[in-house]
Amino acid sequence: MPIRTLASLNDLQPAAWDALLCGPQPFLRHAFLSALEDSGSIGGRSGWQAAHRLLCDALGKPLAALPAYVKAHSYGEYVFDMGWADACQRAGIAYYPKLLGAVPFSPVSGQRLLGDASAAAQLLDELERDLPRQGLSSLHINFTQADTDALLAGREGWLSRIGCQYHWFNRDYRDFQDFLDALTSRKRKQIRKEREQVAGQGIAFDWCAGHELSEVEWDFVYACYANTYYVRGRAPYLTRSFFSLVAERMPAAIRVVIARQGTRPVAMAFSLVDGDTFYGRYWGCLGDFDRLHFETCFYQGLDYSIAQGLRRFDAGAQGEHKLVRGFEPVLTQSWHYLCHPGLRAAVMEFLQEERGHIKAYLAQAQAALPYRCA
Repeated sequence: MPIRTLASLNDLQPAAWDALLCGPQPFLRHAFLSALEDSGSIGGRSGWQAAHRLLCDALGKPLAALPAYVKAHSYGEYVFDMGWADACQRAGIAYYPKLLGAVPFSPVSGQRLLGDASAAAQLLDELERDLPRQGLSSLHINFTQADTDALLAGREGWLSRIGCQYHWFNRDYRDFQDFLDALTSRKRKQIRKEREQVAGQGIAFDWCAGHELSEVEWDFVYACYANTYYVRGRAPYLTRSFFSLVAERMPAAIRVVIARQGTRPVAMAFSLVDGDTFYGRYWGCLGDFDRLHFETCFYQGLDYSIAQGLRRFDAGAQGEHKLVRGFEPVLTQSWHYLCHPGLRAAVMEFLQEERGHIKAYLAQAQAALPYRCA
């Protein structure tokens, strides 16, 4: 069956792409991925070139797909393989370009091989054979979920890599105080103090869905988001137009909380929701306010998740400070198919050692959680 490569997701009808998704998948929807492309957040000189792979039947109907990008670097992936690329450079092996199956700039686990499982296996067969012909060193599929893990686990040549993130789980809390009551006394006092410090600065919060923000307010959201990169001397991944496009195409999935001191907006957090999960994505502040990051990014999201009956708050990659605020360590998984046999052997050895360290860290992190013993 023929495989198509889409240099733009607009070459496929949104309904045809979204029909391959199983359940709510906000980051995989045509609306989200096409907004990245149409806004110029990927493409051009970004080092991300859309190259989505589709397996179609004889009539051209998509049976399986992989959201994919040809990469000229490893930034914006959150599964860090720069060390592998450096080793290749020292050995005279070309590591870039590579093919990446992922959602750009979004370390959120989810469906990656879309559609029918048997068709997805055929798609993988073709991708593996095609990599050398296309001048690609490797294929990487990041932040997978169980269905993709099961498919890749039995395939020759694929290497598994685990990582750690922090998620909060709603154990039927009635309100924020009910959540606090589940914590140790010291941690309850810390969180209360942090929230009081924010309130004492005269800061209040407004929640908005995607359709409720004006373009002026989206200007503010983007300024906050971009500032988190500028203060580190980096350029932001996303362009201003991405926010307008994604708000136009999938407004019901967007939640933005804006922190205001009096009438002046000073900070924001941008999140997405699906059926039962709250995904904290971007935050930013245009001033210096004590403890505002914790309130805007975490406590406001916890309040919202409890009030809406959401079961999980995915706070993304990195940040051990999330542990003491009730976010629990969870394992993530990615998969890597490396064409060069020497590189594959070296990476396999590295991953075996790394896996032991990750699991040991996971146990330590679980022991550091602030919940009271039952």
